[in-house]
Amino acid sequence: MYNTALSYSKNVVEAEEITQDVFIKIYQKASTFKGKSSVNTWVYRIAVNTSLNYTKKKQRLTLLKKEHEYAGDTDFQHPGALLENKENAATLFKVMDHLPPNQKIAFILSFIEDLPRQEVADIMEISLKATESLLQRAKKSMRIELEKIYPHRRISEKGLSK
Repeated sequence: MYNTALSYSKNVVEAEEITQDVFIKIYQKASTFKGKSSVNTWVYRIAVNTSLNYTKKKQRLTLLKKEHEYAGDTDFQHPGALLENKENAATLFKVMDHLPPNQKIAFILSFIEDLPRQEVADIMEISLKATESLLQRAKKSMRIELEKIYPHRRISEKGLSK
């Protein structure tokens, strides 16, 4: 959950706040859990929705303050990235921010959270085939953007796949 929140907020303190909100929501909504999915799937759905809502709220506040640059475009350094991969991770997160919301959710859950495809589909409440399609489109879009940033490198399908 924390990694999911961190992938959206790109700020350790904000990710901790989102994670706390997720646990509060889980506690408050525990009685509404119907068992139609696994608890893990239900919890991740809450984490994704809370992260998305936080991001939308942050964007609205940014627009109200009339800042020229969205705070999400900072040079985010994921704390889980190895030191030698920090620059590549920061670039990857920047490119990932430009994906459509469903592609971004599928990408984060599949490649950052390392969840099985079927669980991603369950969390997103879509079919496995739709999940795989979202991931293919996300990888293609990201590959195109990464090749613009690194014109002398060829970003292989393997480099963006599981």
